Amino acid sequence: MSTTGNNELNKGIPTIKDAFVVIVKTEWNAHITDKLEEGCIKLLTQNEITWKTIIVPGAFEIPFAVRMYRKQGLPHADAFVAFGVVIKGDTPHFDYVCKGVTDGIVLLNNSIDVPTVFGILTVDNETQALERIGGKHGHKGEEAAITAIKMIHFSRSLHRI
Repeated sequence: MSTTGNNELNKGIPTIKDAFVVIVKTEWNAHITDKLEEGCIKLLTQNEITWKTIIVPGAFEIPFAVRMYRKQGLPHADAFVAFGVVIKGDTPHFDYVCKGVTDGIVLLNNSIDVPTVFGILTVDNETQALERIGGKHGHKGEEAAITAIKMIHFSRSLHRI
């Protein structure tokens, strides 16, 4: 069960310079992923971080898009943020998609040298998703941006050791 938002996450957001974040979001459930993206962009902009959005059809395609972006040597990303919404239905499709995208993002975090933040909502119904874009469970788009900022700061701090 999700908490009512991670208030501790909002504490101590580090200041970082010259950072670039790539947001990868899905077309599927766009009315929700658009809100996740808006919250993320709001926090990135407040922290003077530049960003770019890439759109893919569904959550399953997110790891491929991140890997290909990184492989192509496009403008260097300091972090990726993945946004998708998988709503449980009457078939096992939900389980396969959730496992596939989760495993894909874990693989990215173990194989590329920049973080990929997990901003995938896996919910039983649309109401639960809406509660996570500014409702009683906070704003997962904003939380993902803060996580990206903190992970960029962490990665950069390792280079100074």
